[in-house]
Amino acid sequence: MQTAPLDISPDALTIIERDFAGLYSGELGLSSLAGGQSAADAALATLDVTGYASRRSQVFPAASRGATVLSPYIRHNILTLDSVWKSVKDAPPGDRQKFRDELLWQEYARHLYARVGVRLFENLRFEAPWDGPGDGWAGDMLCVDEVTSELERDGWLVNQTRMWLASHWSVRNGAGWIHGQERMHRELIDGSRAANLLGWQWTVGAGTGKPYGFARWQVEKRAPGLCQRCPLAANCPIQEFPDTEPPHPVPNEPLLNSDPDVGRTTGPVTPVRSRTPDRVLLTIDSLGDEDPALAAHPALPAVFVFNAPALEKLQLSARRLGFYLQTLQDLANRRDVVVLLGDPYEYAAHHDVAVTYAPVPSFQKFTRLAEIYPYPWLRSPHSGSVRSFSSWRKKLSPHGSH
Repeated sequence: MQTAPLDISPDALTIIERDFAGLYSGELGLSSLAGGQSAADAALATLDVTGYASRRSQVFPAASRGATVLSPYIRHNILTLDSVWKSVKDAPPGDRQKFRDELLWQEYARHLYARVGVRLFENLRFEAPWDGPGDGWAGDMLCVDEVTSELERDGWLVNQTRMWLASHWSVRNGAGWIHGQERMHRELIDGSRAANLLGWQWTVGAGTGKPYGFARWQVEKRAPGLCQRCPLAANCPIQEFPDTEPPHPVPNEPLLNSDPDVGRTTGPVTPVRSRTPDRVLLTIDSLGDEDPALAAHPALPAVFVFNAPALEKLQLSARRLGFYLQTLQDLANRRDVVVLLGDPYEYAAHHDVAVTYAPVPSFQKFTRLAEIYPYPWLRSPHSGSVRSFSSWRKKLSPHGSH
């Protein structure tokens, strides 16, 4: 454990180069999407989802896209799902409904991961290429090259192109989907295990039994003009989607049908206090100013510990690290912030910290927490089926503010 705080006064690239050698992959660079509450609030203040329903899947030209690009802030609860949900109350009804459906999909991913945990790393309901070598994006296809370049340059993609890449990697090229999602997770600044794993499960057919078929017509529809510039335009490898055999079901996972301990999935619903904290520990799942533990203790310093063992293993991109550093630097303009590089679980075990619950398996590694605050769910988890988004949604409580 490094006990001396990192100096976060320089620019993020300088900090990464100085302190994170061997802990990131790819070239040194920053995304054009800035981290921080200030950037998130500015994006939310100008949010206009008019036309979202018809343009959310548009890929190129970039100016034609309807995607909001709020996902990096939502993933880290810099913007909560609840605040974003409420912000579109006056939007055109069709666009509001479609946008809120996407927010619910994010919540579904969180509920599913909170319940089944690391089981989400395996084929959930149907067989799909789970493991295997190879680069499923190799080749000279301009559609794939343009999208992977954007992924590496900005650490963000519209949902349509995430589906293209997942399908091309696994369904068409037969490379293991778990390797593909890991490759994508390294780059995405909105990368969460919940959403990324669920997205790949759905696209490759492991969650539904119906693989998503990536073919040329989709590129021509969502990125007009791109195929004409491709060196393989006259010999397109994805002219038609190949015939595939229906995937076979895998052994049933009982937790998909019901939750015997929904309280464990949900986490505390009121603060749990063991001792008086003297600092607030932030996690990657809650970095906003309205983090419940942070908001409850405005006079206490905020601490963030970059998980060095995890970073060494995961080799996240410099753009992901830069987004986190920018977020912490922005927070430091409003309150005391201490940033360390080490083991957050060891740190929490030796200090009296208040922390907000995170519905991820790794949260169980924390011990001896002084205070635990409830996670800011959009909808509370239920004990019914999560086998699909529609079955999960049917069981949502009709009561509450939404």
